[in-house]
Amino acid sequence: MHDASAEVVICGAGIAGIATAYELAATHGVRRVVLVEQGDPLALTSDKSSEAYRNWWPDEAMVALMNRSLDRLEALALASDQALLLNRRGYLYVTLDPAGAERLHASAQQVSAAGAGPLRVHDAGGSGVPYVPASAHGFVDQPDGADLILDRDLLQRHFPCLTEQAVAALHVRRAGWFGARQLGMLMLEQARAAGVQLVRGRLSGVDVVGGAVRGVQVDLVSGGTMKIATPALVSAAGPLQQTIGTMLGLKLPIYNELHVKLSFNDQLGIVPRDAPLLILNDPVILPWATEEREALADDPALRWLLEPLPAGAHGRPEGGPGATTLLLLWDYHTTPVEPLFPLPVDPFVSEVVLRGMATLIPGLSAYLERLPQSYIDGGYYTRTRENRPLIGPLPVEGAYIIGALSGFGLMAACGASELVAAHIVGTSLPTYAPAFDLRRYDDPAYMARLAQWGDVGQL
Repeated sequence: MHDASAEVVICGAGIAGIATAYELAATHGVRRVVLVEQGDPLALTSDKSSEAYRNWWPDEAMVALMNRSLDRLEALALASDQALLLNRRGYLYVTLDPAGAERLHASAQQVSAAGAGPLRVHDAGGSGVPYVPASAHGFVDQPDGADLILDRDLLQRHFPCLTEQAVAALHVRRAGWFGARQLGMLMLEQARAAGVQLVRGRLSGVDVVGGAVRGVQVDLVSGGTMKIATPALVSAAGPLQQTIGTMLGLKLPIYNELHVKLSFNDQLGIVPRDAPLLILNDPVILPWATEEREALADDPALRWLLEPLPAGAHGRPEGGPGATTLLLLWDYHTTPVEPLFPLPVDPFVSEVVLRGMATLIPGLSAYLERLPQSYIDGGYYTRTRENRPLIGPLPVEGAYIIGALSGFGLMAACGASELVAAHIVGTSLPTYAPAFDLRRYDDPAYMARLAQWGDVGQL
């Protein structure tokens, strides 16, 4: 049995926990911060992401949080001499449906008005400001806001890999991707240099006395247990947040969805290496041959493959000069699940995702006759019903949460960690803080709005 003490204990060394440790120690000078992690830092879900980011959200609070987070992310990228490999290629949301083009326009106006930047419309008349292609590398002096491309010739000229059936695309400009591991390790190194201690183990208990945190117990990977006296615990446990909530006697309003990605060698060069993140914004009915459709229809367990699947199939090139890797993702199953490790993987995922993306990029159908060897990984999106994160205090004194970062943990990390640290050390809070506080669910007006929102957007 080991005994220790800390000003703050953080459970989880994913990007949320590492960023919080960095913020407390390197920014606020909190000297005794302990980061508890059973596995390797960043290894549970943070380094399994698509590493993409955007400030484009249909929610003013989310736009404000992301703008702040991306300001800080860009500052880190510049300070590290672009060690994060941050680009601003953007997200390209594409529709094959004229009605979908109208929906894209309406939603783009909403998001632009929420603070995500100006909307530029490029129609067949050619009026207005010219469309500026994205640079393949870097982010300085690149456009923000978004470009709505309604001119089909313009769309094909700049994105020739897309199907000729595409009628419109929204190119979100303050968006792209970066090195997840580079960001996490940069923050972890600076946090440890500022005194953060990494303890390898599993949080197995929380001591709560008089409604307040007094300490935690950690089962060490090396054997034995460690008791750490502390007045503050931050739950940054990703998909295991509910486990920490249970230790505190809480039922958190969150659930998990399984999300996987596949990567393979695009040896035919179907997707240009300078492409943005390409997203099919329409639901999809997978293309099957007549015999295949008949066989699937005869199997009750496989009939779902004939049904409409949700919008959101997406992908991007991965790697530097000479690379040929393509990442593809499609969250066509969003049923809440309990987190299991190793991940249970749908045996059809490679073919389903390839078929879905071939609707957007017809050249990918060349790989369907003989499916390429794919590497599959992923993790869990832990989310609230309205897809806003939980950042701030919990009902137990001294307990805090930075979580429900539903697939946007990397892009939100710099802003979310700043916010939870402000709660912990008592500095002033930004105006968007109440939108992410668990206590929002105690507000009848918020609950009335929530009943009307539904899902406010994952991609």
